Amino acid sequence: MDKRDVARCFTTPLDSPAYAPTRYRFTDREYLNIVYRTDPEVLRRLTPEPLTVTDPLVRFEVMRMPDVTGLGDYTEAGQLIAVEYDGEAGEFSLAMYVDSVPAISSGREYSAYPKKSGSPALYVDSDTLVGTLDYGTLRVATATMGYKHHAMDLDEARAEICTPTFMVKTLPHYDGTPRVCDLVRTRISDITVKSAFTGPARLQLFAHAIAPLADLPVLQVVRAGHILTDLTLDAVEAVYDYLAD
Repeated sequence: MDKRDVARCFTTPLDSPAYAPTRYRFTDREYLNIVYRTDPEVLRRLTPEPLTVTDPLVRFEVMRMPDVTGLGDYTEAGQLIAVEYDGEAGEFSLAMYVDSVPAISSGREYSAYPKKSGSPALYVDSDTLVGTLDYGTLRVATATMGYKHHAMDLDEARAEICTPTFMVKTLPHYDGTPRVCDLVRTRISDITVKSAFTGPARLQLFAHAIAPLADLPVLQVVRAGHILTDLTLDAVEAVYDYLAD
């Protein structure tokens, strides 16, 4: 392989890239979102400066993605912390658990999503929308919501999905020292909200050493939403360089 061709490769393996070099378009992306109040001291300990915690709120999400350009069909679950940066309200993506190797690889390499392997699921059980997350063989989260009890304002649903998201992008040198360590920002802008509902909701988190979602305990469920969308992910942009300090 010519060295110029090597330089143009976007990821490895060179003969079979781990993910497709495309802009990812999601059709019928389905969310179960549960926003809950938690321990503010724990939030401050987990939230990196220069982000600040505004309210002690966490959004637990389960996302069912049956049709993704270049990636196929997969499901994610994760926790996002309500934050503020330079006067802008947003969310800090703490962790995401995903059942797809291409989605994990592209999310971490191409962007800055804090993805690791897990087994999330989103389904309807009789009159209840259920979201679960298993890590290995153990259950670490169970979310339930009454199925389509009340219509949700579509603008409110769009605002929740399009909230700016902050993440930490890290890449090490070959000796293990940091080569890239940035705070990055992204925001979904190309979105169609097809439906949105709310209803009574509960969330159980179970202690686990490697999937520590329960470190952010559920003190009070604030709101919940079941949202169906089509959307395209925006690129990330660096907003703060930790290595510059």
